[in-house]
Amino acid sequence: MDRAFQFNSRRIKAIMIKELRDFRRNRFVIVTMMLLPIIFILAPLISIFSIKAGVLSPQIQTRIGISLFYMLLIPAIVPTVISAYSVVGEKEQGTLEPILITPISREEFLIGKALAAVVPAVAVAYFVFGIFLLATSLFASAQIHSVIFNGPRLLIQFVYTPLIAGWSIWACLAISSRTNDVRVAQQLSTLASLPPLLIVVLFATDVISPTIKYAIYFAILLLLINLAGWKLVSRLFNEERLITGSTRNG
Repeated sequence: MDRAFQFNSRRIKAIMIKELRDFRRNRFVIVTMMLLPIIFILAPLISIFSIKAGVLSPQIQTRIGISLFYMLLIPAIVPTVISAYSVVGEKEQGTLEPILITPISREEFLIGKALAAVVPAVAVAYFVFGIFLLATSLFASAQIHSVIFNGPRLLIQFVYTPLIAGWSIWACLAISSRTNDVRVAQQLSTLASLPPLLIVVLFATDVISPTIKYAIYFAILLLLINLAGWKLVSRLFNEERLITGSTRNG
């Protein structure tokens, strides 16, 4: 059987738990995880509740689409704070070598790191979206309510959240394993997390009609990109280079 598919769930869980404990001790990660969701929930709510009566339906749809786009910035940006720190942070602290010389495979190591980033990012994104839905269902007008609680728009929010987070995480892990400075890794990771949001922008501005069919097509595309990202990061990940700073050939 291919080595890539021989996973030990206990080793993956151990990496994930260790990673989550490290994040909990990192003040920058905690503060960012708390502040970003607040920022990205306030802007959409202010935009929605400032819509005046008599506004035309196309304008409402565009405004709501952009407001929902704001909330998809959470799974795009929050993982960059976590994943960018994952590998380069371990190198700075000198804790990477003891992990890499254990029997854990590179795939198990990367999946454990990825899960530690995707679980809190997706949980925060869903929590914020839940608050948004609750607020609009209680206080928004019937016209706004009907646009927000639209099948394709809800599908985009729920399905695209983990897929966008996945893209960010694999891009960040690739960058984090190739740099030696946390701040540089975070800056590059933020830029690398943005391309998938182009699809959401096209939906938000109605350039692409937000239908179930198109939402599913692009979800499949993002899923395939995530799988390719995992494979690519696994191949690029070089334990010897991370430990010694060079490869056998270099």
